[in-house]
Order: sequence, then C-alpha cells, then structure tokens
Amino acid sequence: MEERPERALTTEERQRRRARRRAATARRRWAAVAGVLVVAIAAAASGAVVASGPASRHLTRGAAARNRPAGEGARGHIHPVVFTVEASGDLLIHSPVWERAQELGGGNRYDFAPLFAQIKPYITGVDLPICHVETPMTPATPTGYPVFNTPPALAGAIRATGWRVCDTAATHTLDQGQTGVDDTIRALEHARVLHTGSFSSALAQRTPLIMTVKGVRVAFLAYTELTNGIPSPHPWSVNRAYAPQILADARRARQAGAQAVIVNIHWGDENVTQPSSFQKHLADALTRSPDITAVVGQHVHVVQPIQTVNGKLVVFGEGNLISNQTSACCPDASQDGMIALLTIVVDRYGSRVSNIRYVPIWVRHPDYEVLPAGRALRTDPADASALRASYNRTVAAVGRGLDVQPIPSRLP
Repeated sequence: MEERPERALTTEERQRRRARRRAATARRRWAAVAGVLVVAIAAAASGAVVASGPASRHLTRGAAARNRPAGEGARGHIHPVVFTVEASGDLLIHSPVWERAQELGGGNRYDFAPLFAQIKPYITGVDLPICHVETPMTPATPTGYPVFNTPPALAGAIRATGWRVCDTAATHTLDQGQTGVDDTIRALEHARVLHTGSFSSALAQRTPLIMTVKGVRVAFLAYTELTNGIPSPHPWSVNRAYAPQILADARRARQAGAQAVIVNIHWGDENVTQPSSFQKHLADALTRSPDITAVVGQHVHVVQPIQTVNGKLVVFGEGNLISNQTSACCPDASQDGMIALLTIVVDRYGSRVSNIRYVPIWVRHPDYEVLPAGRALRTDPADASALRASYNRTVAAVGRGLDVQPIPSRLP
C-alpha cells in the first residue's frame, strides 16, 4: 500500500507547538534555580564552625572547608555574608588565679569556668569566638611567674565559656619546652577546642587552620614576637612574628581555599599603651597584603589602640583577660582589658572588617572574676568606682570613632 504523505501543519498549529516548547524550557530552568536557592538557604542558615587541618581531628574536616560556600557562584559571592569574630587578651594564669580555681573546685580539682561566667554572653554571642592561651598546660605541678605551668583543666573552662578556637603562640609558650607545647595541644583537643600558633610537628605548622563559618572559609594564623628568652626546641615548635613568614602563610591559606584570613600577633613593649615601632612596622607590612583580612594582638598587659592602617582596622592590644597583675606590681591598667568584636563582610570583592565594637573588662581581685565594666556597674554596685575608672582608662586608650565603638557607648 502506498504510504500517505504527512499532512502539513497550519500556521496556528505551528505557533501552538512552539509555545509548548518554550513553556517546557522555562519550567526546567526555574526548577534548576529553585534547587540552587534551597541549597544556598540551608547552608546560610547554619552557623556552625567546621574546621580543616591537623587541629581539627575531632571535627568534620576537609570537604566542608573545600566546598563552595553559601551564596557563592562562579565569580564569587552573589550576596554578602556577614559574620562576627571575638578576640580577647591574655589568659595569664598566675599562681593566685589557679589557686582560686582550685578553691572553686573544692580543693581536689580546678574549676576556672566561674571566673569567666559574666563575660560568657559576649563569647557565645558571636559566630567565631577566639581566645589567647598565654601559658602551657601540663599535668605537672602548677607554677606561676616567671616560668608558668597551668592545670589542663583550663582547657575545659575555655570550652565551657564558649571559645571554639585559641591561639597558643605567646611569651610563655615554651616555658615547659616541647613537652609543654604537646601537652597544651593535647588538653585543647581533649576539650574539643581548635588551636594554632604552636605545633607538635613540621607538618602541623605547614597546614593552615581553616574553619567554615556561615559558609565562609576562614583561616586563623598566630605568631609571637617573644618566648621568654627560651629558644625553640624545633623550628616548628612555635610561630615567630616575622613578616615574610606571615605573608607566605597567609598566601598559602588563600591557596588552600580561605576567603578570609585573621592574624593574631603577640607583640609590643610591656605596660606601654602606644604600639611599639616593631608593631607599627609589622602592622604596615601585613595590612598591605590583600591576603590578610584582620590583624589582632595582645601581650603588653594593658590595652592599646584600635587604629586604621592602610585602610584596615588593627587591634593592637587587648590587654589582659585574666591575671594577678594590679597596681602593686604594674600599672592600674593591668587589671583592664577588652573583648574585641569584629564584624567581617565577605562578598565578590573580597573580605574586610567593616567595624569593631569592644567590651571593656576589669578583673576583680581577689576572686579573679572577669567583669564587663558597663554591665557590672548595674550588677556589682560595690565595685562601681573601680569599674568606672577601668572603663574610662580603656576607652581613652583604645579610642572610638565611626567604625570603632565601646559597649556600652557611654556609662550612665
């Protein structure tokens, strides 16, 4: 049988067929966009800190630090991501401080957590809380100045207060040698606290600590200018504050996927409010680098200014967070400190610190409770005069401006 030729479509039928094809294509495109949005929203809703690197054996590592963050497309972030970082001063555990912790622990253990109870809301209220461990923690008999050894129970209090990462590059890092470095790392890891600045191996030193915060990969690097006159047991035992090394490490962190790099420096001249020439020169070198987002520091036992250097805010010195220092040995300001709260923005243009707020704190003796000066004025009226004087000293030294403000901005 002869096959009949197919009937030619009318103009109206051809138009209807083209309309159906266009509608199907549009549905497929919207389905793809919806899938991307669901993934991005779910990722952005998570505020968890996930880390990669040798310090993160107790947490998820690797893949989360390498994956593209929430809101990022092929050309970078479509929408800005904003997160907050807390940085504070020396956990300087003199003998009277650990003796107080022993008293709080009933005499047979050490409980440091109550000393930080009043500042805990400021630590837990940020996306990335960072602490500075000044002294080594080992199971040996505790000691104080001038060669420190702190009970490892401090690590548990660090975790309980809300800190999730600490730097361990400090004047007293090497007071107990490489054993002290290793034991401190062991104590922090047992408490599930990330760490950087001192190391148990060359590989650990070469591997940057990178954490994922609100979908953004954040590197944290730490260095010290001094080590109590003690030479390093190994080249990799503790990071030294040497500009070429810091810049190289920041570049390595970027190459490993970091989108923001925070650098902590233990530096300066003790009991001097103004930054030293070393601090100024190093801050100038670091802030010129496009790889470095933020520079924070401590060491001198008094607070120092927050200043803009090459367009970037630098926290030169946070003072002591806790210590036994008073006017009996040192300036009145050695009982002062601050908790710096950095707001960091990450978008397709890069990462930057948009503003810094800071909480002036005062260490009350002889119970060694760390008090936020403004809030404690309402709750501890017996200390009102000392708290007001401490707040005024800190604000005078640190400063204020459009991008830098104390909390509270004024005392009643």
